[in-house]
Amino acid sequence: MKKKIRSFLALLLTVALALSLAGCGKKEEEETPKDLLETIRERGYIIIATEGVWSPWTYHDDSGKLTGYDVEMGTLIAEKLGVEARFEETAWESILAGVGSGRFDIACNGVGYTEERAKSYMFSEPYLYTSAVLMVRGDNTDITCFEDIDGKATANSVGSTYAALAESYGATVTNVDTLDETITLLVQGRIDATINARVSYQDYMNEHPDTDIKIVDEADTDMTAIPVKMSEDSRTLVEAINKALQELKADGTLGKLSEKYFGMDLTKPSGS
Repeated sequence: MKKKIRSFLALLLTVALALSLAGCGKKEEEETPKDLLETIRERGYIIIATEGVWSPWTYHDDSGKLTGYDVEMGTLIAEKLGVEARFEETAWESILAGVGSGRFDIACNGVGYTEERAKSYMFSEPYLYTSAVLMVRGDNTDITCFEDIDGKATANSVGSTYAALAESYGATVTNVDTLDETITLLVQGRIDATINARVSYQDYMNEHPDTDIKIVDEADTDMTAIPVKMSEDSRTLVEAINKALQELKADGTLGKLSEKYFGMDLTKPSGS
């Protein structure tokens, strides 16, 4: 009898141990974190940060609808990922911080790639190649190149590549939220110069042809890309975005989109 009881208890112990191990394995499987792309696809939408006040990149049309190159491009990328694009409008200084904290999945806002930013964020491959220009009032004869803004007053959004460029030449930068605000300060003589994308200058002048400003210098080509949170879990999302961009370039969609908003195809590096 004792032998049978011992055998029965041993069997119960074996069963209990097997169930315990199975449970642990299931728990470990359930606790394995999903990567960002999986999370986005399960959620059904991707959260895209954008300003909504920088034409022709991201702005509101006459009906109030959010539109622009980056808005259309972001929507197309979302479609390639099989999810909905949900844009959240925010000030420039909140965009990269929001991507880094996970508040936004990505940003589509003409973000320039720099080696310094690449230390804190993962980036897609470049999708546009633009150049920064130095603008002054039409009657300004003192500033003819970037070197001349040393000690001068300029205006740009805090943390932008344009603000960093101005500071690198010794300018004092006033923080602004929109290009319209910047040009107003320039025309009024409250700042000496400003730096922005050539395509943004051209778009502004198309809308306000009588504005008395001019370009006096131009910087090297900037690469525009999509920032993503710096994390191993973000890698598959970056790969999927790159695949989407490659397909949209290959079939000519991005080129046509660039011509629509910028008047030219900026999807290829200068000279290619």
